[in-house]
Amino acid sequence: MSLVAVGSVGLDTVETPFGKVEEVIGGSAVYFSLAASLFTRIQIAANVGNDFPDRIWQLLAERGADLSGIKVIEDMPTFRWSGRYQGDMNEAETLRTELNVLALPPETPESYGGSPFVFLANMGADVQLATLQRLQGRYVFADTMNLWIETQRDLLLELMAKLHGLILNETEARMLTGETNLIKAGGALLDLGPRVVVIKKGEHGAFLFERSFHFALPAYPTAQVVDPTGAGDSFAGGFLGALADMGSLEPTALRRAMALGTVTASLTVEHFSTGGLEAADRKEVDRRFRELHEFVRL
Repeated sequence: MSLVAVGSVGLDTVETPFGKVEEVIGGSAVYFSLAASLFTRIQIAANVGNDFPDRIWQLLAERGADLSGIKVIEDMPTFRWSGRYQGDMNEAETLRTELNVLALPPETPESYGGSPFVFLANMGADVQLATLQRLQGRYVFADTMNLWIETQRDLLLELMAKLHGLILNETEARMLTGETNLIKAGGALLDLGPRVVVIKKGEHGAFLFERSFHFALPAYPTAQVVDPTGAGDSFAGGFLGALADMGSLEPTALRRAMALGTVTASLTVEHFSTGGLEAADRKEVDRRFRELHEFVRL
């Protein structure tokens, strides 16, 4: 089944203990789509400026992606983010943000309306709600961040009541629910409307909550973490791409998709920017999936 991704495309400047890169490809829609394209047909909607390199679109087109929702704003530059990671690299320090084309809401072609799976990447809840009205997907998942929890809480709660699934990190889950215990936070998030909640825990894996069951999974054990930027979006792309490929949200499918999501994220963190996902193929994903399966087997 096809999968629509609506989000940001950016140029990042990132510094970690392993080096620094400037003006490299980034953005939630890019990481998500590169990850999801390893599993299923992806349809992308995002705004880009007149200064964004074409090579990433060429790669996605080769993987069968529909790029008709990519809108080039000729008189504006691309969204830019600059950040720094220190220590264990679990948190990024934002140094600079330039919204540029990100200040304009993305437009989704009518042809995207029939896709059963939709991912609304990290954007304002007002933009996510407006996008949701145009995309009547059967399974709509969304991401959010602390900024929208603080400034658009009421709109975010309205959105959550209409979602099939929510994907967020542990800090955001605690902030949104007021619960310090993540098991309680997962239950509280289900009470707000979504049928599926995934709480990402970075290097410690992820929790999945559904009414009928809970599931916990460690991250794929990688000894080489160079740049965590985009890992969460890559996890979401692998997770939803796998679900779209299987065409199911049964417990067995959700468990498998969680494992494929964490495996896909492991490809991202081993390189700066999108290098790991660009070089990846399904064969490598499946190899790591088998390794993770052996790692967690009791």
